[in-house]
Amino acid sequence: MSFSFAETSIPSVIAGLLGAIDVDGGPTDDQLRVLGAISAHLFHVPADGFDATARLSADELSEALTDEVERRRFHEILVTLECCRHPLGDNQVKAVEEYASALGVESPDLQLFRSFIDNSRQQAAEDFDRFFSDVLPLRSEPSLPGVAPADERDEDLAGRLRALGDLEPGTLGHEFVEFYRRAGIPLPGSTASSLNHFYVAHDMTHVIAGIEPTGPGEIALSAFQMTMNDNAVNRAALLSSLIFHEAGFGNVATRAGEASILERDGAAELLGEEMERGAACTGDFSLVDHFALAPLPLEEVRRRFGVPAPKRPDDGHHFWTGTD
Repeated sequence: MSFSFAETSIPSVIAGLLGAIDVDGGPTDDQLRVLGAISAHLFHVPADGFDATARLSADELSEALTDEVERRRFHEILVTLECCRHPLGDNQVKAVEEYASALGVESPDLQLFRSFIDNSRQQAAEDFDRFFSDVLPLRSEPSLPGVAPADERDEDLAGRLRALGDLEPGTLGHEFVEFYRRAGIPLPGSTASSLNHFYVAHDMTHVIAGIEPTGPGEIALSAFQMTMNDNAVNRAALLSSLIFHEAGFGNVATRAGEASILERDGAAELLGEEMERGAACTGDFSLVDHFALAPLPLEEVRRRFGVPAPKRPDDGHHFWTGTD
């Protein structure tokens, strides 16, 4: 289901978001920049008047926003704003919990960020690792069997992926191999990792969306997925990306997380643009059988799922060819 709000709900959503981040002296510049980008691209409401916008308390928002789906979507945006407050403090986490409670929203982020505040970064990282492990089978390439073994290379998979490079240039499979060549990383299966089957699905999604694996691009891709289809799997993808790349307390396999990616120049704008692009898609291509699609021209795959071209294809966060 594509991510959207009723036009009549948007003023309340914006006022509620502003109310929820108005803690400890007010929203941070980064929070306002991210909210401004989301508002401009997803809601088509400029951020110029945020200072004059009345804030809605949790109870006031609960009265104004009654649709269950819109309540959940409000929370997803609020979590994004929560993650880009640095340092993340108890009052911000409490505010998110208060709004979630008033809206009747339950979400794994509530426990993860509470653990971060009440326990330690290490405990929160361990909690996140368990959360990620639970959702990993759901986010792995559906045509591959389960989660890849952590201590074994899979030469059959690596060979199968290398063979995609022999397909015609411009096909999804060929461009997938080119994606790995540009990034300078080995194909899944070439090294032992429990993430090998995940990487196939995740990076096929990168290629179809035309988003490169930069730090801002990783968060933007997950936001793209979530607005393309805000099911539980894609919501988990965004939460994982925000914790790993923005909040900075997540570890995945042997990879350590980053932090404050959305502070980088252009990162907030990229996030807003990709949320808009994801919401414009006509289908979810993140967990389809990508091997079946691999021989098709990439342009045809994008047309099949209604993927619009990025607004700024030459910004360093995209690789987009063709005329679509």
